Amino acid sequence: MDIEKLKAMATGGVDAHREELIELSLRIHQNPELGFQEVKASGWLTEYLERNGFKVEKGFCQLATAFRGSYGSGKPTIALLAEYDALPKVGHACGHNIIATAAVGAAVALRGAIDEAGGSVVVIGTPAEELYGGKVIMAERGAFEDIDAAMIVHPSVVDMSSIKALACIGLEVEFKGKAAHAAAYPQEGINALEAMIQAFNGINSLRQHIREQARIHGIITQGGEAANIVPAYTAGSFLVRAEDKIYLDELRKKVLNCFKAASLATGARLKYTWTAYYAPLKTNFALAEVFTKNMETLGRNLSPPLETALGSSDAGNVSALVPTIHPMVAIAPLDVVIHSPEFAAAAATAEGNRGLFDGAKALAMTVVDLVGQPGIITRIKEEFFAAK
Repeated sequence: MDIEKLKAMATGGVDAHREELIELSLRIHQNPELGFQEVKASGWLTEYLERNGFKVEKGFCQLATAFRGSYGSGKPTIALLAEYDALPKVGHACGHNIIATAAVGAAVALRGAIDEAGGSVVVIGTPAEELYGGKVIMAERGAFEDIDAAMIVHPSVVDMSSIKALACIGLEVEFKGKAAHAAAYPQEGINALEAMIQAFNGINSLRQHIREQARIHGIITQGGEAANIVPAYTAGSFLVRAEDKIYLDELRKKVLNCFKAASLATGARLKYTWTAYYAPLKTNFALAEVFTKNMETLGRNLSPPLETALGSSDAGNVSALVPTIHPMVAIAPLDVVIHSPEFAAAAATAEGNRGLFDGAKALAMTVVDLVGQPGIITRIKEEFFAAK
């Protein structure tokens, strides 16, 4: 089997769909949708896959905007993960339009190689990465049970084949107090906003005594109605992050105690809910090495992995189940910050399009290696099971 010929066929397939893929990426970018509301993006992506011979299951894992598109038969089965949700106010400031389009572009370009080499390629559309952890739900519902390896390529300001992502859990909190006239009868009120502020102060004190890479951050989503009314209700949304689940469990108890203490101090009643748990990302380095070699053939020199973590991702939950990589492809200068309006703009530029095509081609070539050279998938699985 001529692996290089199959790779050339796959990269040529990406180029053949160049204009269509750019149009798809920009259309998603121009129509940002929040998590679990990605009706347009999911529809456009599945239509593209269906039109190009993929068998598509919509509403995958009982999630309306999730999908699975598959081509080929037999093993190995390689998953390309697509994300397409946007952020509130700043749209595609994480470049998910590029992630999704690179996944479907690589998959469609692989049809000829799959026909010749065998195996299967699937695109798994995973909604709501940013706020709700769609992959967490999908992993629990068996979405990755038949997958041999999974890959997702993410826009960034650096080229990198592996990243470090923290374990993360969300906390939604409410304080319920008692309204009163803030000037005439303040003694009759119970100040729910004061409880929230006290909790913030407690967290700020806690931050002095946590591990270096742990993180605690949050916002007040509701803070009162008017300055002359003692606030009877406040709400907030918080994230707690750590390098591993053991320390995360320890830290979340301390964070919750900050809210309980504020409730005791003010008399406001506390209500809280822990939300989706994002597992720390477990990079499969044997798979990352294959991806690195393919990306370098495109003229990109990949940086070594960073010691510090780059946030969190629900791809971590996938990496606990199957060998996974989460490489980064640069689309903007180093001084541009992800989750900013500037990065959102970069995701719709010529440089963003270049990242889209290089990411799609590197994914496609790596799939060719996996389906065409059984020894590689064996090494990848050996590393994965040795680390469990």
